[in-house]
Amino acid sequence: MSTEHTANARPNDPDFLCASPRLFDNPLLDKLSRVHWSMPLFVYVPFVVLLGVLSLRALNPLIVAAATLAGYLAWSLIEYFGHRYLFHAELPGKWGARLHFLIHGVHHVHPNDPLRLVMPPLLSGPIMLIALLVTWLLFGLPLGYPFLMGFIIGYIIYDMVHYYVHHAEPKTRLGLTLRRMHMLHHFRAPDRAYGVSVPWLDYIFGTQYIGPRG
Repeated sequence: MSTEHTANARPNDPDFLCASPRLFDNPLLDKLSRVHWSMPLFVYVPFVVLLGVLSLRALNPLIVAAATLAGYLAWSLIEYFGHRYLFHAELPGKWGARLHFLIHGVHHVHPNDPLRLVMPPLLSGPIMLIALLVTWLLFGLPLGYPFLMGFIIGYIIYDMVHYYVHHAEPKTRLGLTLRRMHMLHHFRAPDRAYGVSVPWLDYIFGTQYIGPRG
């Protein structure tokens, strides 16, 4: 997180936590950096439906289910390792600090900004294009259809869970656990609890939250 943006941080001020600061001088770029939480549903659910239809037309349902699960698991690893090593990378120099702030630092300074809790198309679009290319090279078609479908489903779940734990009031044990783990990551242990929608990966890779002893 860039020191220039954290020096005056007021973590107990609700207005500060919910602030939505300007990130770009260019008004279009700045507008594109903010998105409504429902955007991933409108953009990506139609692709999931299309991929599901193409998958079931070409493949056995059991193969579709297995490939979809594999795609989801691939996303879960991208979510965990991307958050751990890319989003929290300490990049050198002024430009490195600026890039880090744009990618993820702003979210830690203003974690309740309602318009920066799901990925804007500027970020999610390239990820999906890379996933499409890798899937096509590894599996070809039609097997790539359900794999990519599972990957996109994983992404949608991630974005929806991320918004939910910041702005909902969970009532279920699962919801409360997801919220607690993510809030601990934000306010107590930023080097722990990287799995937003996949907290079990923290236990697998040894980054689960460990509370104070005594």
